[in-house]
Amino acid sequence: MKVSLSILTVDYYNIENSIKDIIDDLDYIHMDVMDGEFVPNISFGYSFIGALNKKIDTTIDTHLMIMHPQNYIEQFVKAGSDYITFHVEADCNVMNTIDLIHSYGVKAGISIKPKTNVEDILEYLPYVDMVLVMSVEPGFGGQSFMPNSIDKCKRLKELRTQNNYNYLINIDGGINDKTAPLISNYVDLAVSGSFVCNNSNPQEALLKLKNI
Repeated sequence: MKVSLSILTVDYYNIENSIKDIIDDLDYIHMDVMDGEFVPNISFGYSFIGALNKKIDTTIDTHLMIMHPQNYIEQFVKAGSDYITFHVEADCNVMNTIDLIHSYGVKAGISIKPKTNVEDILEYLPYVDMVLVMSVEPGFGGQSFMPNSIDKCKRLKELRTQNNYNYLINIDGGINDKTAPLISNYVDLAVSGSFVCNNSNPQEALLKLKNI
């Protein structure tokens, strides 16, 4: 299982120093973009991602928790996103948005909130590069892991095997050394923020997850 670091809880003023000790061990940087409409919080936008991209050489996984993702794909591509993941619950045509992301040569992902079932996204699975299962309600860091996400990850892995699909299975929310073993057999990567960034030894916490 690879780890994608959510930087929601880092010191943005001193972000380079905040992650410098673990950057070489990171597989992905997870960028949580919030618009205050799709979720009740606001984080950062494409300018921030573009600035950080100049300082790091790590795969950028941009997670759009925004109401109208289709209107901002080009900007997030130009900022350096390697993956752009958006929510199927957003106000957009899902298939058209997947195609739009791919038209820029970037990998497309879809995400589902805790109340959205895997069966609701079956038609999109042949076309995406990543499926992100939210194991907390999107919009805030530090929430507790929702166990119903385990069955979703199992189902996505079964469907991938049965149909020879190519998407990565990702999970986001409440991932730590206690919850990671519950899903490590079913996912390709997991997003972790608070467990790593708020740890007294972030590198030790990160490696603990990677070695589960």
